[in-house]
Amino acid sequence: MSHYAVEIDPTNLNTSHAQVIDLLGDAHRVLDVGCWAGDLGRVLIERGCRVSGFELDAEAAAIAAEHLESVVVGDLDAAPLSGHFEAGSFDAIIFADVLEHVMDPVSVLADSARLLAPGGRIVISIPNVTHGSLRLALLQGRWRTTDTGLLDHTHIRFFSREGLLQMVADAGLVTDELRGTTADPLGVEVDVDPHALPTGVLAWIRTQPDAMVYQFQLAVRPPRAGEVPTTPELVVGKDPRWVRPGPDAEHVMTAAWRAQLVERDRIIGLETTAAVAAAETRRLQGMVKRLRAQVRELEKPAAPPAPASGALRRTAGRVRRRLRRR
Repeated sequence: MSHYAVEIDPTNLNTSHAQVIDLLGDAHRVLDVGCWAGDLGRVLIERGCRVSGFELDAEAAAIAAEHLESVVVGDLDAAPLSGHFEAGSFDAIIFADVLEHVMDPVSVLADSARLLAPGGRIVISIPNVTHGSLRLALLQGRWRTTDTGLLDHTHIRFFSREGLLQMVADAGLVTDELRGTTADPLGVEVDVDPHALPTGVLAWIRTQPDAMVYQFQLAVRPPRAGEVPTTPELVVGKDPRWVRPGPDAEHVMTAAWRAQLVERDRIIGLETTAAVAAAETRRLQGMVKRLRAQVRELEKPAAPPAPASGALRRTAGRVRRRLRRR
């Protein structure tokens, strides 16, 4: 039972529970679906909420029942929530790390909307399958399940941002707010060998859309009459630029950065050498062109001798005659 127990800090908005609490707004009557031992419910009770729970595990539900207003033991895959609670009885319904465990999350969401009072909302927290750690793991051919986290062995559904928003729309609901908690790809439980990654891959992954988002949190509700749904901007609990990967990962990333600098210097050196070689090639090509022009001039046939003038011919004749008399 303890592998799902958590310490909840409502002030740390880079945790999923803090985001869920914040998204509840001023909701008073709350249903925590998948309440486990009531950890989140106790925090909400301290904030003035009346909290009911729904839980699959009977042992955990018994612990939660010591603190929550009521707890129902049930299976979302076997019977809908509307079979256990009255319509319009809650201001907010929480699905924190639940929908990835059920066979038909669309039907579960659509049914749960019937339990909302007017103006109520559903708050969802769900893992992001496009987190950078999973991208890196797949590059290395790894998909190793764990007891908790992104690859919890009990997950049967996986969601990207696009898939999550589509699930909400398919349930006939609209998304009011979209948030995310951030974590570095090398700072989570997913099995990645950072030493085997090609140079530059880590830096590239960290800049890709949603690659630093570990979990999404949403506030959704039934649409208003005539409403045209819009997609809200993602708001993260912590700027990804300030998310730290941990000392071991930081060492690897520093080494990778140094390797990139060395590679950059090598490329700059090659580019400089290539530029010098290109300039020398152009100089030699110019010299060859000039030499070929000179050769063509030298290869031209010599001009024939100009015809002798009449006076010259007469003089030459007199000389020949004198030579014959001798």
